[in-house]
Amino acid sequence: MFAVLGASESVVFVSALILMLLIGAVQLVGLGGHFGIDAHVDADVDAEIDLLGWLGVGTLPLMILIVVFLALFGTTGLIIEQASHDWLGTFLPPLIAGPAALVAALPLTGFSARGLARILPRDFTTAVSLDTLVGETGKIVTGRASHGSPARARVEDLHGQAHFVMVEPNASDQILEEGEAILLVRRENDLFRAISRGDHRLPQLGV
Repeated sequence: MFAVLGASESVVFVSALILMLLIGAVQLVGLGGHFGIDAHVDADVDAEIDLLGWLGVGTLPLMILIVVFLALFGTTGLIIEQASHDWLGTFLPPLIAGPAALVAALPLTGFSARGLARILPRDFTTAVSLDTLVGETGKIVTGRASHGSPARARVEDLHGQAHFVMVEPNASDQILEEGEAILLVRRENDLFRAISRGDHRLPQLGV
């Protein structure tokens, strides 16, 4: 195992683990406040939002997510190199082992992030109850919301973390257009009722 750590083909994986340890040390000694970056995800299509959610973006603070990814990428890469050495008698070139480790580490990062979000303290993960989003403002990002036909909206919680929720107008005869600013007024299971903030329909004056 020590041979793989010193192999030139493993430099990228060892470097990832060293960087992971450095970031973790900074967080532990309390200097991480300057690096406490939360992920703000905005997308115009459902596919992009779903992909980022699958990767764990928005589940944990971004720096913690990076630490998880570096740990999994570095460890997976070393395992691949060790297996190659045991079975083939040689280490794989980084151009082969690197992408293979990346493909394996990305879904593992998303899975690990969702697991960590369930066990870490709430103030550490900045996780909030969806009920606390009532009273927050947001914007319709995908679709046109009408009664019985919800649209996807982006709303930020009190920590500034973005959430994507499905909304319908609070009034049955109201329509909320894509790009319209809204206010969440109540929650019904996984659906939110919203009203327009009104500025979407104001005339746009040139400056």
